[in-house]
Amino acid sequence: MPMRLRSELPAFEGVTEWINGEVSKEDVQGKPVLIHFWAVSCHMCKEGLPLINEWRSKYEQEYDLQVIGVHMPRSEKDTDITVVKDVIKQYNLEHPVMVDNKHVVTDVFQNEYVPAYYLFDGEQKLRHFQAGEKGLALVEKRLHKVLGVET
Repeated sequence: MPMRLRSELPAFEGVTEWINGEVSKEDVQGKPVLIHFWAVSCHMCKEGLPLINEWRSKYEQEYDLQVIGVHMPRSEKDTDITVVKDVIKQYNLEHPVMVDNKHVVTDVFQNEYVPAYYLFDGEQKLRHFQAGEKGLALVEKRLHKVLGVET
């Protein structure tokens, strides 16, 4: 069962490795945060990455949106950090990505899915959870609401 709505953003502890810079919970204080869980072996995850990039570039400046990825391996093969870095480069992911090879972050979020999206508001309260690739439209709708974007 994933985190409950209005749960507080957990600290980012137990990360195997950070790619594209390390971020702490304190660094995102007062900012809306979108955390996305994905895996290199997940085709659906990869299909959603361009949209994550689009949101980051669209909302980062004006709305201070912080996007953070969590690479959650689904098998031993997924734990190869070189492969993770290659996929990050291939999809031009510029936001910080936690590699969670020991599932410490995954367990704290009580996450069981890839792709999965956790949207926190500026008070670091969970406002939306979505799993699966079909939920991206719902995530974007909720993102607009949290950011106060006129649609």
